[in-house]
Amino acid sequence: MARIMVVDDAQFMRVRVGKLLAKHGYDVVEAENGEEAVQNYRLINPDAVLMDITMPLKDGLTALAEIRDYDPQAKVIMLTALGQQSMVLQAMQAGAKDFLVKPYEPERMMKAIQKTLG
Repeated sequence: MARIMVVDDAQFMRVRVGKLLAKHGYDVVEAENGEEAVQNYRLINPDAVLMDITMPLKDGLTALAEIRDYDPQAKVIMLTALGQQSMVLQAMQAGAKDFLVKPYEPERMMKAIQKTLG
């Protein structure tokens, strides 16, 4: 069973995404900001990460760079709000595998995860 870390400062988003992933048989780990995401990644080594771009303490782009420094093979999908296209481009250049725009479609999220996990 693949382990996926969901990183978002909004608890309702972590719960919503976590329920969807659990329903599809994934083991879910949460982090509420980029700082926690980097720490948890090093402890848990999840198979994939779904990470919001805009968060307190450490944003998703910074956390993405630190995770990729630690593990160049890290599989990270960025979650973004509409209107953050420039940040999405930066995330893809920094090694994100895919991105989803909130509010996301559950089917699109599952396809992105399956594609990212290979």
